[in-house]
Amino acid sequence: MNPMTLALLVLLVGFLCATVVCIVALCRAHRTDTVALVGELADLVSVFTRYRRKKP
Repeated sequence: MNPMTLALLVLLVGFLCATVVCIVALCRAHRTDTVALVGELADLVSVFTRYRRKKP
């Protein structure tokens, strides 16, 4: 098997596992915690987009 294909497969499986863990955690959390988390994620995305624009 091509090493690049193997690396891509490992990356994809890791991404899928992380997605499942996050979805399960959100489903098990209390509703107020979920609302706060989603609000914080929006703030985090805005910070990263501002940081990315500052790079030369």
